[in-house]
Amino acid sequence: MQVGILGSGDVAKALARGFVATGHAVKLGTRDPKSGKLDAFAQELGRSASLGTFSEAAEFGEVVVLAVLGSAALEAIRLAGPARFHGKVVIDTTNPLLFHGENAPPELFVGTTDSLGEQVQRALPEAHVVKAFNVVGNAHFYQPKFPGGPPDMFICGNDAAAKRTVAGLLHAFGWPALDIGGIDGARSLEPLCLLWVRTAFALGNFNIAFHLLRR
Repeated sequence: MQVGILGSGDVAKALARGFVATGHAVKLGTRDPKSGKLDAFAQELGRSASLGTFSEAAEFGEVVVLAVLGSAALEAIRLAGPARFHGKVVIDTTNPLLFHGENAPPELFVGTTDSLGEQVQRALPEAHVVKAFNVVGNAHFYQPKFPGGPPDMFICGNDAAAKRTVAGLLHAFGWPALDIGGIDGARSLEPLCLLWVRTAFALGNFNIAFHLLRR
């Protein structure tokens, strides 16, 4: 499968490594693909990876991943061109985090009656947005290893087929997927990221993840 990733930070790079490792071709979208800043990373991934603009990555992907800062998500969609997402599965990894300093936990800039996931879906009415990868650190995106066994990845979205596609990709990454319903479920998942961050600050340990206990 061809995967377009909008973003070039640590989240985007970790996902690119995972998709290449599971046999997919990746195009990493960035504002300036000719700057040379990502050349070494592209070479690290080999022939299955390439660089491009946001619009080129969105056009390339059968599945498109939104992996920018939450504050830049809607602008990245605008730069890519919403028409390039039509009919595609869009994995939204973003969180609406508002940062106040390096040593202070962030806050949400949207929540309760709306979510960034819903805003992304409204910006892409012809795409199938699925929220995923937003409640764990990027170091554990691919093949997470924890003493208690694999953690769980919560997902939400309006399209059942799109969620099955994302669940399959997650399974290949080593994650069980828990579907919590429509994209309005992002109103719960985005604050869950905030809980993850605050817990990590409290423990002094970002190597943590959520696991649902069942009986």
